Amino acid sequence: MLRAIQVLRAMAALMVVMHHATVEAVILADRGGVAFAAIGVLPWAAGVDVFFVISGFIIVHAAAPLYGVRGGWRRFLAHRVARLVPLYWLASGLYLAVVLALPGLLSNGGRGLAEPGFVIASLLFWPVLDPDGRAQPLYSLGWTLQCEMAFYLLFAVALGWGRRAAVAWVAGVLGLLAGLHVLVPDLAMPLAFWSAPIGLEFALGAAVGLARAEGLRLSLASRLALALVGLALLSVAPEPDAVARPLAYGLPAMLLVAAAGLGASAGRATSSSLPWRFGIHLGDASYALYLVHPFVLRGLRGAITGLALPISPSASMGAMIMMAAAIALAVHRYVERPMVARARRWLDPAGTGTRPKPVDGP
Repeated sequence: MLRAIQVLRAMAALMVVMHHATVEAVILADRGGVAFAAIGVLPWAAGVDVFFVISGFIIVHAAAPLYGVRGGWRRFLAHRVARLVPLYWLASGLYLAVVLALPGLLSNGGRGLAEPGFVIASLLFWPVLDPDGRAQPLYSLGWTLQCEMAFYLLFAVALGWGRRAAVAWVAGVLGLLAGLHVLVPDLAMPLAFWSAPIGLEFALGAAVGLARAEGLRLSLASRLALALVGLALLSVAPEPDAVARPLAYGLPAMLLVAAAGLGASAGRATSSSLPWRFGIHLGDASYALYLVHPFVLRGLRGAITGLALPISPSASMGAMIMMAAAIALAVHRYVERPMVARARRWLDPAGTGTRPKPVDGP
């Protein structure tokens, strides 16, 4: 297991949680009429970009036994479906229950979200416009999983050609799609979604994965330098538009992934400290953290508001993040892992008995 990558995965998940927790804290501050200064050390929304680059890296690395193998693409997709689908369907089902039972909790009152065609498309990772005209599924965080699934399908096409050809294929197709997106701004769905330039970040991660597979290893000093440069670039990056996002957020994320993934020992014995071990465990649970944290954040904000608890927005935000992490660890251990194990036994009987690998990003 690439433990440094797992720690980076935890960092990416916490960035997304921080992004959404900040929104909740601002709402609490506005309702309480108190001042609140958001922490802007990093663009927290860029956690998604870090996830996408990690996914590109991990997929190239984890598919090693399947390159050039007849039917390998079937096993590859079986494992990806087993990892992504069960928890996503569970989260989407819970959200649909909220839509039906408590529509008043939603900003648009749940208008149109329970329409059967929209729900089915959302569950099948098919990009459609929601009732408000946004390219989002029923459970809005699922847009990243629609990107992930499209990347998996694209990669599976070339899996039989070998590692280098697969990476070249992915980079070429994603590059062509991004170019089409820029040149033809009024593309119809779902092509408009699939051609979004953010997809190039999978190719950036795949390039780092190929470099590792080809034997590139960096010294600890070089990796620390890459990490510092990546963080520095993220810290000064202005909020980009869709076209500039792979440059503003994707390239710094690529540096972070290279720093984590190009070590000589793959991070196996980097540290036995408690923070490092916690980072690894939270990285394992990063998919659960990504999917469950909106329920935790919104629920805690509702409790604070409803009970008129005398808690500052900053303290509330800290409590939200800690609670989301704790619940995610429990969901990963007692819900996600058993569901994934059952799904893999059903989809890939030949792989029964092997331990499921951590999910490859959101």
